[in-house]
Amino acid sequence: MKEVQDKLQQQMDKAIEALKNEFSTIRAGRANAQMLDKLRVDYYGTPTPINQVGSISVPEPRTLMINPWDKSAMKEIEKAIRNSDLGFNPTNDGEVIRISVPALTEERRKELCKQAKKSSEDFKVRLRNERRDANDKLKKLEKEGEITEDELKKAQDNVQKMTDKYIKEIDVLLDAKEKDIMAV
Repeated sequence: MKEVQDKLQQQMDKAIEALKNEFSTIRAGRANAQMLDKLRVDYYGTPTPINQVGSISVPEPRTLMINPWDKSAMKEIEKAIRNSDLGFNPTNDGEVIRISVPALTEERRKELCKQAKKSSEDFKVRLRNERRDANDKLKKLEKEGEITEDELKKAQDNVQKMTDKYIKEIDVLLDAKEKDIMAV
């Protein structure tokens, strides 16, 4: 019974971390290196994460700078950035690639908030699925006679409390992300 609850907590912790990573790739008004985390560069025929072909820095609040380790990859890095859904227009001076992060329009801010809401809903569904799986395992333990009906009820209550706690945490993360996106 305890191992079911421990496993559930681990799964829910992983879900929260994954949501935080997901939120870090949704851009707010400021430049941030995680904005490029989902980008893949065609590096010698292999889709490679952009942070593995060069160093990414934020020299100014609205500027990203990519310093490729292999200068021959600059064209591919530029292409990956232009073809992404981020809406960036990189400039290449032969040494580094600079990306000016434009201020967000009201419409774009609302789109990004919708994207954040959708992600948070997806993660809530993931938590509820974990809850269902844990409850199924607990019922199986009761059926096999390893735990009593009272222990089952108590364990299911704990599972529900844990789920509620993590769903509330998702709501807090979403609220913070929306405030971040809407901040001018």
